Amino acid sequence: MPKAILTWVLPLLVTGSFAQAPVDSVSPVEWDLQQCLDYAMRYNITLNSLRLSRQTSEQDLILSRAAKLPNLNASATQNFTGGKNTNNSQSYGTAASGNYSVNSSVTIYNGGYLNRDIQQKNILTQVADLSIAQQMNDITLLITQSYLNILLAKENIIYIKDIVTTSEAQVARAQQQYDVGSIALKDLAQLQAQLANDKYTLITAENTRRQNMLTLKQILQLPTGKPFDIVAPDTIMATGLLTPVEEAQQEAFDTRPEIKSSNLNVDVAHLDLAKARAGRLPVITAGGSLSSNYLTGNDFAYFKQLDNNFYQQIGLTLSVPIFTRKVNKTNIEKAKINIDQSQLNLQNTKTNLSQDVEQAYINVLNAQGQYDAAVEQFKYVQESYRIANEQLKVGVANIVEFLQQKNLYIQAVQAYIQSKYNAALNIRIYDFYRGIPVKL
Repeated sequence: MPKAILTWVLPLLVTGSFAQAPVDSVSPVEWDLQQCLDYAMRYNITLNSLRLSRQTSEQDLILSRAAKLPNLNASATQNFTGGKNTNNSQSYGTAASGNYSVNSSVTIYNGGYLNRDIQQKNILTQVADLSIAQQMNDITLLITQSYLNILLAKENIIYIKDIVTTSEAQVARAQQQYDVGSIALKDLAQLQAQLANDKYTLITAENTRRQNMLTLKQILQLPTGKPFDIVAPDTIMATGLLTPVEEAQQEAFDTRPEIKSSNLNVDVAHLDLAKARAGRLPVITAGGSLSSNYLTGNDFAYFKQLDNNFYQQIGLTLSVPIFTRKVNKTNIEKAKINIDQSQLNLQNTKTNLSQDVEQAYINVLNAQGQYDAAVEQFKYVQESYRIANEQLKVGVANIVEFLQQKNLYIQAVQAYIQSKYNAALNIRIYDFYRGIPVKL
């Protein structure tokens, strides 16, 4: 299990404090990505449900180990009997009797069934841990993507606000020019229409930010009415050389919990086969008992009867299955089928993970290429827009050409921001498959 996952899992397994999120104590907060992840790892309902399932697996393991210990049962029976006296049918008599016993038995040999059952339950507990780790991975990627979507929306709002401010200044200047008759009403109306469109774009961007914020709160399972925001990191772009895909795939095979879980499930299937074969072997148990009884009407007193009737018994029992109506044979064949199925599941898990890593690698290459192109485009379009804006100020720009240039600038801004955050997300997804914790 990756070290980053263990730092989340172990404290919760030790303390057991993962029942319910402190809803009432959630006050207006600003969290960075790590704080969001820490909160989700502690209070996510799905995760906590898996942790409870893991506790159930632990109890199954305890029960399996205890099956090797001797049992001990005590019983006491007290009877009162009434009826007509056989010597004198006119009289009615009563009698009391009692039986008391203590019994114990222990399994000495059962073909290795108990030992293999303990091994199997121990492995299933490990599988439960890996299920938690796998769910943590899924939640981590969801939170990271949602977090970056919020940052994208916020940065987009900053650019659009600047555009709206510029458009307002342009409309105000055009109004003055129109008032003195230096521009036509058509030109003023075009700039006013553009300002309205920019404001609409700003409202849409703010709605997108709010929706993305709600999505993150839903993933974190925070109360929707609580004020919540995120902290923007200093930078989101990752540096360093891209790891070759073959190396990344091997690292994923070595660290991802789904691979380890599938391998352990193969071991579980083999132990099922061993347990099924144990059904053909004899079972030897040892047992012993202590018992005594008494009956009223006897010539001896109560305690004397208990002493006289005190019996001790110890012995061995050998049980040999001879004909089980093909139960054992069927169990063995079904266990063999389960082994084949678990091996196919392992192969399928490896294939899917390998394809996911390769797809993540391709996504990184595409995202980095798009980001580099968007940066280059944004640089030139920004300069063209600056020149067009200056020309508009001095009254030498064509309004239609200026608006076209402005629309190109807006498109370049959105492409630049989108590509930047897309590249940041994809490189982190790729590294996460390699077992590297997500950081911003």
